Amino acid sequence: MTIAVDLMGGDLGPRSTLPASLVFAGSFPELNLTLFGDEQQLQLPDLPANVTFVHSPDTVAMDDKPALALRQKQQSSMWQAIETVADERASACVSAGNTGALMAMGKFMLKTYPGIDRPAICKAVPCRGGHCYMLDLGANLDCTSEQLEQFALMGSILAESDGIRHPVVGLLNVGSEHIKGHEQIRLAANSLTANPRIRYGGFVEGDGIFSGEFDVVVTDGFAGNVALKVGEGAARLLGEQLQEQLQSHWLGRLAGQIASPLLRKWHTKFDPARYNGASFLGLQGIVVKSHGSADERGFGHALQVAREQAIHGVPQKINQQIAELV
Repeated sequence: MTIAVDLMGGDLGPRSTLPASLVFAGSFPELNLTLFGDEQQLQLPDLPANVTFVHSPDTVAMDDKPALALRQKQQSSMWQAIETVADERASACVSAGNTGALMAMGKFMLKTYPGIDRPAICKAVPCRGGHCYMLDLGANLDCTSEQLEQFALMGSILAESDGIRHPVVGLLNVGSEHIKGHEQIRLAANSLTANPRIRYGGFVEGDGIFSGEFDVVVTDGFAGNVALKVGEGAARLLGEQLQEQLQSHWLGRLAGQIASPLLRKWHTKFDPARYNGASFLGLQGIVVKSHGSADERGFGHALQVAREQAIHGVPQKINQQIAELV
């Protein structure tokens, strides 16, 4: 198995992607990594036997428009990393770069499987009892009921590859009653209810995403991205406020020392690095997007997501089940 890595993307760039890749390569010596980047901007150490470096003279900037990157950045590390997946020289690609450009290049070179209208961005989010998978998170601002059904099937396959048997799917909506929501989401609910391959659990409101009742939460990209960012912001605010209270008074500092084992456990469970790595489901190949601000540990988790999906053949399973519906 080979994983292609775009070293140049993200806020930290090679400062996080390069050390994370080398640590990952050391942890999985049976796996090969192909690293793409501008050698003039890198200080490459001696590479282990399972790591190959390819010079890419261009870089996709975080503020590049996707259409421009698609036309003009074919010598970039991002383009070349995806190209190895398209040419079947790699099983997966990981990048922390420009999300729109990564999606545009992925769709152009890899295409979607027949029966899938659009790829969807999907990632794990923490919830009571573990995590659930949420999609779409920004690739498709408006979705038809058919596309939402496709997202539900793809999310279910990803959850099953993670060991979740018979994952329960929920549709994000403004209420749990069957009369709530716009026409497309009500039509999607009818389709999911009638689909024997999907275990549909009904509508889920925003606060229910984290309840642990659903293994997969399906929505359009607009609502999904807003919900994700609100959740991340709320968690960050709670953590900052808790830290501030524990440091503001000697009683707080004493309480913090007493509760430190519990606080460490809480931080570990909700550490963003544990949930880094969003998948572009529906493409004819594995493309994993790391958060742009991910540190070394976070980018390492995105590499792990790519490895797991390659091991379980997630794209092939999606193609097989979608083909049965067409």
